[in-house]
Amino acid sequence: MNDLSENPDASVGSDDSEDAEVRPGPLWRHAVWVVAVTAAGVALGWVGALFRIGPEEFGLPPAAPGALWPYLLAWTAIGLALAAVLRFVAAKVPVYEPEKAAIGVVLIGTRLSLGWRPEPLEVAGIAAVGLLLVAVWCAVALRGAAVVRRNEEVSRARGTA
Repeated sequence: MNDLSENPDASVGSDDSEDAEVRPGPLWRHAVWVVAVTAAGVALGWVGALFRIGPEEFGLPPAAPGALWPYLLAWTAIGLALAAVLRFVAAKVPVYEPEKAAIGVVLIGTRLSLGWRPEPLEVAGIAAVGLLLVAVWCAVALRGAAVVRRNEEVSRARGTA
């Protein structure tokens, strides 16, 4: 009646192994990933800024008039930095869906910038918040890897004693 496994740790990690895994590989593969994730985030943010659902009084307006390229270039540079940090950590320890984190932060930053057209200092503030989110995402992954490593060392020490 009760279908619990003998080893509860084995059943916990079975689904997570597909989502959070170490992504080693050659440098060119990491660079392609960083560029692709950044391009996806900027493109989705740009497309999102072109459309509006409902009247302008509700929610964010569509892309504000004015120069568009400085914001797209800024978020491309910011996205490359954020994605590079995520990929660097994902090459060392398992990170839960780093592509979704990078695309999400870049998408939101691009969408806000195109709809609002903030000053450079405000764009830097949004980028700092994005960097903080990515840093927390990476810190959680690093902490989880440290806990797993510590548990493996304890189990090995108990096995030999």
